Amino acid sequence: MFNLRRQALRRRLQSEPFCRFRNLEEVALAAQLGARVVVNEASVDDWLRLPGFSIHQARQLTALTQGGVQFLCLEDLAAALGLPEHRLEPYAPILFFTYRDPDSSLAPRRIPVNSASEAQLLALPCLTPALAEALFRERQRGGAFADLADLQRRLGWDGELLSRAMYYLQF
Repeated sequence: MFNLRRQALRRRLQSEPFCRFRNLEEVALAAQLGARVVVNEASVDDWLRLPGFSIHQARQLTALTQGGVQFLCLEDLAAALGLPEHRLEPYAPILFFTYRDPDSSLAPRRIPVNSASEAQLLALPCLTPALAEALFRERQRGGAFADLADLQRRLGWDGELLSRAMYYLQF
């Protein structure tokens, strides 16, 4: 019976890699099959894959990581959510904790493109002063950028520039 559930989950993960897990048993099986949630890079959708996580909790954790908070262990997550650590222990097998040095050139610091000042945009190594100013003015004129594709459409950036800039911009 266990092998049948494992095989069924494996097939489901192969056809739908980002499927929502139905219960904690599937979480444990998925972890055995190599699935993981990289805690400090997880999106709202990543958190919602886990059974029992609410949209509020998913948004809260995502906002915290986007704001620079780094979770290094289960205890950190529990503290952020105001939960006892034992409530999160069933998720431990699938959660992957990493530390990212914000000053490392290997992991460039992202800035929130929709709230960054013109000075913050000018500090990005991928933007010239003219490009930073154009981005700032377009945001003032047309409102917040929905995502990278919206930014490209509105500013007319070519693929090469967008390929360099996407590592520094957060939406």
